[in-house]
Amino acid sequence: MSKATSPASKTRGKIDSIAAQVIWGALENIAIEMGHKLTRMSYSSIIRESEDFGAALLDPDCHQLCESVFSTPLQLGPIPGYVRGIKRVFEEQGEEFRPGDVIMHNSPYYGASHGPDIAFCVPVFDGSKLIGFSVTTAHHLDIGALVPGSCGIVDAVDAYAEGLQFKGIKVYDRGTKNEQMWRLIADNIRASEMVIGDMEAQISASRTGAERYLELVREHGLEAVLAASEYLMDYSETMLRREIARLPDGTYRAEGFVDGFENDPDPAKRDLKIVVSAKVEGSDIYVDFTGSSPQIPDRPVNMPFEGTVAIAVYLVLRSILLDTETHEYIPQNSGLTRPIHIHAPLGSICNPTFPAPTIARFCPGNIVASTLMHALSQAAPRQVSAGIGNLKVVAYSGLVQGSYWVYMDITEGSYGGRFGKDGLDCVDTLYANTRNNPIEDIESHYPLRVQRYEMREDAGGAGTWRGGAGSIREVMFLSPGNASVEGDGHLHAPWGLFGGKQGSCGDLVLNPQSNVRKLPAMISNLSLRPGDILKTVSPCGGGYGDPVKRDPIAVMNDVLDGFVSRETALRDYKVVITDQITIDEDATNELRGRG
Repeated sequence: MSKATSPASKTRGKIDSIAAQVIWGALENIAIEMGHKLTRMSYSSIIRESEDFGAALLDPDCHQLCESVFSTPLQLGPIPGYVRGIKRVFEEQGEEFRPGDVIMHNSPYYGASHGPDIAFCVPVFDGSKLIGFSVTTAHHLDIGALVPGSCGIVDAVDAYAEGLQFKGIKVYDRGTKNEQMWRLIADNIRASEMVIGDMEAQISASRTGAERYLELVREHGLEAVLAASEYLMDYSETMLRREIARLPDGTYRAEGFVDGFENDPDPAKRDLKIVVSAKVEGSDIYVDFTGSSPQIPDRPVNMPFEGTVAIAVYLVLRSILLDTETHEYIPQNSGLTRPIHIHAPLGSICNPTFPAPTIARFCPGNIVASTLMHALSQAAPRQVSAGIGNLKVVAYSGLVQGSYWVYMDITEGSYGGRFGKDGLDCVDTLYANTRNNPIEDIESHYPLRVQRYEMREDAGGAGTWRGGAGSIREVMFLSPGNASVEGDGHLHAPWGLFGGKQGSCGDLVLNPQSNVRKLPAMISNLSLRPGDILKTVSPCGGGYGDPVKRDPIAVMNDVLDGFVSRETALRDYKVVITDQITIDEDATNELRGRG
């Protein structure tokens, strides 16, 4: 079995497994402390409640050593890329890392995920020696784009229309605050008190991580800490390679579609194709996106290759091959990326070129992950789910006495059915993994009222294991405001697997009770009046396996729970449910050919 080796590993010392585990535990606790500090100090609900942030420590070569478990893969995964991007900027500008620096970075063409996900990087020094980096990332609710909020900027014509760009900016230079830079930021973003407060929370958490990492190095010695980290990266790599090697060698393909802009007259902006080819060769896997749609030069659904597409791939492979239900916990570090090789043609939607806009890359990236799962279903049929119900991201905003309020809501989607289990209902899917924002928090901070919030009924894909239910949410404006939406899954339903039926598409409706207006999945800065209601409907996951093989008792329980109607039980599952909600076994057996 071949195994890649990082350059630093050749020079690092040896360490026994017990000492490595002790150091790993300390590293993990540092990252967890960073995450707790960030959430407790943050002003916005997107960090405080939804946990849309990342916190990690890196070695001097940008290998990730550990990460906070209280955060999302789409924030954590790109962190090594952020720091590699900062290094590129510094090399281009002749800049250096120095003790006391705090660097701000969000460029999608230099490793970042997209503009609103801003990193604050603190280089860690022991004396004059650079020994690593302490980094936090987080989603910020406004970065000065053409419309309020930092999502739903779906009509951005280029990267400049998406908001402020920070390419390796020192907001603290050798410990001195760059006051002019902070003034520039505050003067060019909406809800600046909240956003600046979140940024300062990130800096504080990053500094805490740097302090704790330095304490750990001084306790154990830098050589021991790096040796332990290399030991753990080798271990994580070995465990992933073992699982890849168990897959049958071969090339597995699938296609998926992103809705795009359904009302746009240009067909190149609709039904955007994602083509995945996954080649298993020994203990390595090669993922290729050749054949995917070309980039859209003036719409922001393009996906940064390093900060989004690669993260979707890493997430899927880790999740299905090292499932924590069937495997011991595997340390999350850069060793897990070594067996994975990713290619996407430059100039495609999966690897755009500057200045193509990328801010609305969230939903397309989920389709990348879902399509890769579809391809791998041919090699690992019992380890994947059927098609997922994609998410929506809604930016609510308004003016109160000349000051902006901004709130971002991620509406829950669903998973497809899996071997032995139904799909998960009303959850953030795949690399999103953020938490539900409580209604009490929304209504206590913003002029919004949540009129309805529930699971969809009778919409999951039928199967031996049914697809999960998506969510329905109706939000009323109590004062004049605006809404912008990034969505998907209105045109292409989640796919079924191995005889399972496809799930259901989503929807977006203005004023569902009267003066109903159906909206596309992507809208920018829709003006709303007091009393207007925005209804979001999430797609439902696809089914897994032949519906007729589903246990009739499970079908009856779904009817009792409101997931399935009696009519669907009869049509799709061939189960006859009586008026008393019991199973007519004779009629069911006859329908199923068992009479």
